[in-house]
Amino acid sequence: MTEKNPPVVYVNGMTDEQIRERLSGIRCFLLDMDGTFYLGDKLIEGSLDFLAALKRTGRTARFLTNNSSKSASVYKKKLEKMGVEEEYRDVMSSGHATAHYCLQHFPGKKCYLLGNPMLREEMVSMGLELTEDDADYVIVAFDTTLDYAKMCKVCDYIRYGKPYIATHPDYNCPTETGFIPDMGAIMAFIEASTGRKADVILGKPYKGIVDEALMRTGFKLEEMAMVGDRLYTDVATGVNHGMTGILVLSGEADMDTVANSDVEPHLIFGKLADMIPYL
Repeated sequence: MTEKNPPVVYVNGMTDEQIRERLSGIRCFLLDMDGTFYLGDKLIEGSLDFLAALKRTGRTARFLTNNSSKSASVYKKKLEKMGVEEEYRDVMSSGHATAHYCLQHFPGKKCYLLGNPMLREEMVSMGLELTEDDADYVIVAFDTTLDYAKMCKVCDYIRYGKPYIATHPDYNCPTETGFIPDMGAIMAFIEASTGRKADVILGKPYKGIVDEALMRTGFKLEEMAMVGDRLYTDVATGVNHGMTGILVLSGEADMDTVANSDVEPHLIFGKLADMIPYL
């Protein structure tokens, strides 16, 4: 960073040295994707520089996304096209956490999945048995191919009392031009029709995605930071589960959101690259 472009940092009375001290024990940064590393198909300025700084300082990063509309392979290809080195293209999703949970809790059972075709393929490859009829439980994911017939079918299953598993709770998904309705909006539709909330939610800020990160990275909670643009998912995952919770203001949240939230980030930066001087 030059003096003309100083890092944008929002802290309550913390000195630069205290910020560096807070980050000194972090070995692995769990990075949200949409709104944090990129917006739509555009990298947020300095995102690749941030990864390079982690490498220089002996740290690493993993991508952790709630967006279950795509499979991990799609995200990996997207990151590759954006210039992300192979060592950083390990993507953990709420879909992974959900599949592992269901394999453990519903062994040998059949599932109705409300989700995109690529998520269906990924979940089948992980060992789930999917069906349209006579399902034992339901998974609701961020389905961008959603239509009224699908909503009627999933609501029928849920109204009949089938176990209802949701991938993540995000209300909106950030894009280059604003936001599109996400899982929270789908779940609100389902609740309005059936009177039921999800029995289990696996994505951020819930424990299922944290368990996935611990299993995949091998790091301890205190050695990891969760970085993202949403307080109620990304930052809450960090502060509620023993990690450092870092907010970036490059996506959904702004300082007004912070002022009106019960979730208090440990650190707030304008974007990922603003952390570089403190690593």
